[in-house]
Amino acid sequence: MRVVIQRVKEAQVEVQGRLIGRISKGLLIFLGVGRHDTPAAADYLVRKITELRVFEDAEGKMNVSAQEAGAQYLVVSQFTLYGNCDKGRRPSFDQAADPAAGEMLYTYFVRQLEATQAVVATGQFKAMMEVSLINDGPVTFVIDSK
Repeated sequence: MRVVIQRVKEAQVEVQGRLIGRISKGLLIFLGVGRHDTPAAADYLVRKITELRVFEDAEGKMNVSAQEAGAQYLVVSQFTLYGNCDKGRRPSFDQAADPAAGEMLYTYFVRQLEATQAVVATGQFKAMMEVSLINDGPVTFVIDSK
């Protein structure tokens, strides 16, 4: 699994003009599922993300974990994180999970994140989404479960 996380002051996602997920201070998580990923990869990323010290302490240093900061999470599926642009002009998505497996692991990831008692909002799997955010920093990280 691969994630791009952005620290945000707020973020939201809409599908066909309808708001389906919104958070305030927290992390926007773009989640890609690879064809060889397992629930263990999701478990690893949930632990990594919630314990990652990306929020500022009283001295302005990134020293407070997302969990300690009471971060909210907006999880948006994004299979294009497994796009390979090495050859030609059209990305290849051979390494992305098929839709059924991708949705199962996306849902599993969301449930595991919800189990941390955090506020979790989501996009809609396989939908065209409009994501809006106010980036805080900006602070952006890419994490791969491998």
